[in-house]
Amino acid sequence: MTDQLSPLIRVSRNSPFRACTIGGPGISYGNTEIEPYIAVNPTTVGRGENRVNYIGIWQGDRWSNGAAKGLVAASSFDGGRTWRNTALPFSRCVNQNFPYDRASDPWVSFGPDGTAYVSALCINIGANEEVTDSAIAAATSFDGGRSWQYVNIIKEDSAAGIVNDKEAITADPTTPRVAYMVWDRVTPNGAPTWFSKTTDGGETWSKPRIIFNPGKNNGTIGNQIVVDPNTGTLYNFFTLTLNMTQEQKSESFVAVQTSDDQGESWSKPIIISRLQGIGVIDPNTKAKIRSAGEMIPEPAIDEKTGVLYVVWQDSRFNGGIYDEIALSSSRDGGQTWTKPIRVNTPTGKPAFTPMVRVNSDGIVGVTYFDLRQQDPTHETLPVNYWFTSSDDCGRTFKTEIKISGPFDMLLSALQFPPSVPGYFIGDYMGLTNVEETFVSFFSQTNNDFENRTSALFRKIRPR
Repeated sequence: MTDQLSPLIRVSRNSPFRACTIGGPGISYGNTEIEPYIAVNPTTVGRGENRVNYIGIWQGDRWSNGAAKGLVAASSFDGGRTWRNTALPFSRCVNQNFPYDRASDPWVSFGPDGTAYVSALCINIGANEEVTDSAIAAATSFDGGRSWQYVNIIKEDSAAGIVNDKEAITADPTTPRVAYMVWDRVTPNGAPTWFSKTTDGGETWSKPRIIFNPGKNNGTIGNQIVVDPNTGTLYNFFTLTLNMTQEQKSESFVAVQTSDDQGESWSKPIIISRLQGIGVIDPNTKAKIRSAGEMIPEPAIDEKTGVLYVVWQDSRFNGGIYDEIALSSSRDGGQTWTKPIRVNTPTGKPAFTPMVRVNSDGIVGVTYFDLRQQDPTHETLPVNYWFTSSDDCGRTFKTEIKISGPFDMLLSALQFPPSVPGYFIGDYMGLTNVEETFVSFFSQTNNDFENRTSALFRKIRPR
């Protein structure tokens, strides 16, 4: 590793789903690896940088009308230098007896004993290219990601107008064999937050239940739990949208609710900030870049101090013209929050898809993409991926470090529906840390229509 950046490592290999023909209708883009996430095995930290165990996870072979042929987990036991890819058992392309054709929204988390948990949104698509069945599923690895057991379907629906969506799984850092799952369930009346947990390492899960019902025509999305290892408090972050069925009247807010008893009971939500993301488009073609940071907040906690952070896309810093990266923090267990600040370097162009993490020194790291090199005379859409950090608890951020880029976003035409051209490499990316070192796990395009996107790994030491 150089002073700041390790070598850029391509983790994904040829797709394990190439021969699978299950899952139509629609177009399947082979060798596409998008929406990556990453976790680090805490039992391997402190043994030396080259002995750390990581698990990275992503969607493989994305469909034009939603989800992918399957999910892939990659495991490394030498600090990220080499990787082994394993197809996860969340679709018929991997397990013909599994009741779902497609998988999406991969998430992974390690417990304090080295047990790893993955989760997925599993769906079927009908002839009209709409979701007919959806489920939230989970699996467990006891060997650092080499193999997976306890494949469980936690919640499933096949009724018209009901779709489970955007789950996240979080292992409890204070209690081995305990992990939590949260997601939203879209119905004709709204989209409440649902919850389930395991206390036996993923062998069984509790009966799913609603932990927040925002009321008729209101909904949540992007639910994600972080845990304070000092107090055991659970924080569930999400976006709350009011009047979700009336686009012109809808309002969205970043919110959080807490639990002091491992999810048995939950507080009423606390509003952090109004969310003013407007989305990102290609300035040349006006096609949408799917960047769910305008509706999915990303949280983090300083594990030593308990200070909470959350980032999202927001247009407030430029009068509502384009999205940039906003951050707010709390020093009192989520009761009060600072006024949002802009994290990215202002360039006059959009910044999107932020992730946040706090390292062992209390430095706050944020990654994001931006379009600063966009030029109306170009027939490409150059995108760069950046890292910036704060050593004063998120009050100010330092000069950026370029993680990768530029790459051409126009090569990622995976957005659905096919009638609306757009670009998609993931609603989120991966960011974690090993002590003071940040670890980025992300997707970017290749100059190859037979291999449009890849999952990449890079370590970053802040300035």
